[in-house]
Amino acid sequence: MNFFGRVYEIVKNIPRGKVLSYGDVARLAGCPRLSRQVGYALHCNPCPDEIPCHRVVFKNGQVSSGFAFGGPEVQRAMLEAEGVEFSADGEIDMKKFRWEVD
Repeated sequence: MNFFGRVYEIVKNIPRGKVLSYGDVARLAGCPRLSRQVGYALHCNPCPDEIPCHRVVFKNGQVSSGFAFGGPEVQRAMLEAEGVEFSADGEIDMKKFRWEVD
């Protein structure tokens, strides 16, 4: 399986109410230095209904500032609908909501 395929398989398995960082996904895919490529893979998501890309965030708990999902407000709303909480400064508590797969 190629890198993109590994990324999609990992992201498919992130449970509702949990998140991973781009770096987490890269490490789990066997390429810890390719976090930016994880973002590109998710941008090219072939099955958005099956691969919950909105559950991948920056390592500090911030959502993507890009246009994915319709903007950061949409990604945040999707995560909040799953029970993910945000601080007053707009960050997710990664200790609480990070999917522990290690």
